[in-house]
Amino acid sequence: MSFIKTGNGPGSQSETENKEAGRVRRPLRPGVADFLAGEGKDFKADLKPFLPQDLIGGSLPHVPGAEEEAVWNAAAQACGTEKVHFVYTVEKGKVWYLACPSQSLASSPDTWCPLAAALPGGSEFWDMETVYLYEQDGTACALRWDPETGRMQVFLGASRTILPRVQSMDSNFVTINPEVADMVSWRNRGLKTEKMARATARMLIIAGLIGNLIIAGVLSYNLYSIGYIDRNLTDVKAQTDQAALDLMRNAANIMQSDTIRHMVRVQQLMDDLARVNGYLVRYDVNGGKIEWEAIVPQAFAAKLIQENSGAEVTGTEEGDHVRVKGRR
Repeated sequence: MSFIKTGNGPGSQSETENKEAGRVRRPLRPGVADFLAGEGKDFKADLKPFLPQDLIGGSLPHVPGAEEEAVWNAAAQACGTEKVHFVYTVEKGKVWYLACPSQSLASSPDTWCPLAAALPGGSEFWDMETVYLYEQDGTACALRWDPETGRMQVFLGASRTILPRVQSMDSNFVTINPEVADMVSWRNRGLKTEKMARATARMLIIAGLIGNLIIAGVLSYNLYSIGYIDRNLTDVKAQTDQAALDLMRNAANIMQSDTIRHMVRVQQLMDDLARVNGYLVRYDVNGGKIEWEAIVPQAFAAKLIQENSGAEVTGTEEGDHVRVKGRR
């Protein structure tokens, strides 16, 4: 960036000195929408400087969140068309912008306006008392602020007309060097909307493919699981049937052996009691324990107790009989 000093101002500094100062030019990078739309590789990072013939500029009150809408609306009204390219910065409570009709760039795609770097907050901006100048192919454009109103003014015309006018102003002026200034790409509302639509469509397609892959994976896993479970169920069913058969067989054996044993014991007691003119009144089996009661003549009670260990007389009955209770 080269400064031509005509009065008190920021001073003078050549392009060589600027490079020696270690200043690094900020490169343009693709945005999130470019990557989402799959256009990151097609992003143009090396723009060519170009000065549109219908360049306009101005300032607007800053409304947070509505900067782009406000700039587009003002530029569309000033240019008489909704198809406009614009750039803007936000500084000191105002939005400062430059704009031109989109048709002005019909023969100059992938370009940028170096004066955009001189907007407040830009890389080439010093102060509002300085006039910023850019010249290209016999056309010059000057950017200045009115000292009384503070309004931004854009002077555009032939170099032989603009340069003498700028030099006649009682202020410093700076010539913008596009090789050093940070590039500021144009914005276009229609192109941005179309890019967002492409990004949305691409993300929907990708989300659909991922969803289908997940569904296919789940279905494949379910089919495999069903086949595996069917094989396991066959084995489990066979094992269950065999275990049930063994359980029923063991239960039958247990019930059969216990029933026969108790039937033999009951028959033995009844035979013993019949020989002494007695009879069996109760025979209980509870948890493997046997308890019985019989009524016998008192004269034979002692013999019955002797033959059955654990038996005892628990009471007397009519007709000289006693009740004998036995346990085993």
